[in-house]
Amino acid sequence: MNKFIGLLPNHDYVIRYLGDNNIELIEPHQQIIVDQPLIVANQLSILVWNIFKQKRADSLAFLEKYLDQTQLILLQEAQTTPRLLNFIRKNHKVADHVPAYFFNDSYAGVMTIANAKPISAIAFKEKEPLIRIPKSALVTQYRLPNTTQSLLVANIHAVNFSFGVKIYRQQIRMLLNRIQLHEGPVILAGDFNAWSRQRLHLLYNLVRMMNLKPVNFTTDLRKTFMGRPLDFVFYRGLKIEQASILHTNTSDHNPLFVSFSL
Repeated sequence: MNKFIGLLPNHDYVIRYLGDNNIELIEPHQQIIVDQPLIVANQLSILVWNIFKQKRADSLAFLEKYLDQTQLILLQEAQTTPRLLNFIRKNHKVADHVPAYFFNDSYAGVMTIANAKPISAIAFKEKEPLIRIPKSALVTQYRLPNTTQSLLVANIHAVNFSFGVKIYRQQIRMLLNRIQLHEGPVILAGDFNAWSRQRLHLLYNLVRMMNLKPVNFTTDLRKTFMGRPLDFVFYRGLKIEQASILHTNTSDHNPLFVSFSL
């Protein structure tokens, strides 16, 4: 299962788990030839969820209920347990995972699950300033139908324990540097740990500079800390059709479900 055990922990790479039980190592800037677009029509639905390392019972059963409704699933704290890898395999998905750290024979980090391979996948890691455990982020790009443009998707689990916002700003700016160069539609989503006024203010200022808009929720059931939400979806070049929070006890976060049209 984990044939890449022993890779240098400071090396930024993506591990891809495929529905045919194959595992691939995606190096930085590796060229990927892809024929299949992510979607066949102009509708795109995503689910964004900190899955709490699948510690709670039925988290994967809950996730499976939304597989047919989504083309992209952005997970934070995804741990590559045999159950998760079997879930990917039996549902014939493509899962790109950034192994932030290794514990109990499993990697943990952000994971983007899709119906098709991306044309590129770039990993980012940033160590927590105090506890020194890395947080991860992943930028993937997907072919779209009837256009030469691609969809850029950035999945982030932001650093949490820090004095000030220097490292927090640094981590988010790494993703925004990629977004700035992209000419097609963009989704930036994940657990931003924006629990302080300073963090939240910085986050909104940074995404505004990239012309990214926040997805708003009529009934807001997002996890909060110190009265502020932690999970966000930002976008540009897309139109929102539906946005909701899915209530569940299978994680300490509620998933965000958003449908877009191109």
